[in-house]
Amino acid sequence: MAKSQKICFVIMGFGKKTDHSTGKTLDLDKTYKNIIQPAVESAGYQCIRADEIQDAGLIDKSMYALLMQAELVVADISTFNPNAIYELGVRHAVKPYSTIVIKEEEGKIPFDLDHTRIFHYKHLGEDIGADESQRCQKELEEKIKIVTNSPLVDSPLYDFIKDINPPELPAAEYKKIIGDLAEKETHIFAIVEKAKDHMLEDEFVEAAKLWRKAAEMVPSEDYFLQQLALSIYKSKEPSEDTALTDALRVIEKLAPDGDSNDPETLGLTGAIYKRMWLSNSDIECLKRAIKYYEKGFQIRKDFYTGENYALCLDMMSKVEEDGNEKTYYLIAAKKARQQIIETLAYVKDAVDDGKCNIEFKWAFATLSNCYYGLGEVENGKKFEKLFLSLVEAKWEEATFQESKKKVIELTRS
Repeated sequence: MAKSQKICFVIMGFGKKTDHSTGKTLDLDKTYKNIIQPAVESAGYQCIRADEIQDAGLIDKSMYALLMQAELVVADISTFNPNAIYELGVRHAVKPYSTIVIKEEEGKIPFDLDHTRIFHYKHLGEDIGADESQRCQKELEEKIKIVTNSPLVDSPLYDFIKDINPPELPAAEYKKIIGDLAEKETHIFAIVEKAKDHMLEDEFVEAAKLWRKAAEMVPSEDYFLQQLALSIYKSKEPSEDTALTDALRVIEKLAPDGDSNDPETLGLTGAIYKRMWLSNSDIECLKRAIKYYEKGFQIRKDFYTGENYALCLDMMSKVEEDGNEKTYYLIAAKKARQQIIETLAYVKDAVDDGKCNIEFKWAFATLSNCYYGLGEVENGKKFEKLFLSLVEAKWEEATFQESKKKVIELTRS
């Protein structure tokens, strides 16, 4: 299942800047490319720097929108770039938490920030050493995950002055700003946001056009091709069979001859073949769906591919004529569901602790269908309710209900 990425907005200077307190010149682009961007993306965020959205007349609007809306902000205050300091102040004023301040280890810290916890790194000036880059990537990624999983107030304003509410950016205004940027057709971030917006509205033909544009702009980004394939087969245009064939051509660019170790790519390929099987009853399509889902499940115990692997095994058991093979498929499906439930024990523990996080949305859907498949109806209903409470788009609920119906049909007959 394709996952929508959270946004990290990066505040910092660009290019080579001099720290006047030390006289040292730093190439801040090296900091971004060697430390910040890889750490942020490894932690699961889409990393956006101001120069990636810069456009006359729009930079101020988009900057303020991102400072308010981004789930995470990383602010590099090295060299005390005035724009970066100002933007950090805005972020602290509008968001109580999820802001990480980083700085090159030398040089003074402004008085107003000397009480703030700051992540330090060592810059050589023209570049950053490989060992230092690796250390910082790992430690910054860990810090991001801590901030993500247990957000604490890190804004001095909200720390010192209690019981004040942060301002809210109306969703319609944010969409309008992003739409304005997407109209320029030059900003990858805005194009991606617009594509996601179309998907939330079940407008898959429009979404596919934007994902295609994003993939053409950044051919090395697998995520864009994955989303393009998903949008194409969801569109069912000009017909469902044609859409599935077109989607398969796209995803095969990432997995020629099935050679991929990415669970997302394997899961999407399996989904396309599964839908082909449901459309044309070609047993070879079902066998290929099982192959791709099984591989995705084995590589990283990915629960989405595992759930669909079990479902396809149930389907195979219904068409298999050999009694022993039929029994094998049924047992394998049961074991896969039990293994998924064990793998998602941390999600169940979080629910027991009263947590219902949006990050668990598809895990809830998977747990529900696994329990239904094992005949544990009450647990199935419990996690179905949790999933439905977090649904953001019509297609998400439709996909779940389709899987639920098929699971119950196959495991109760």
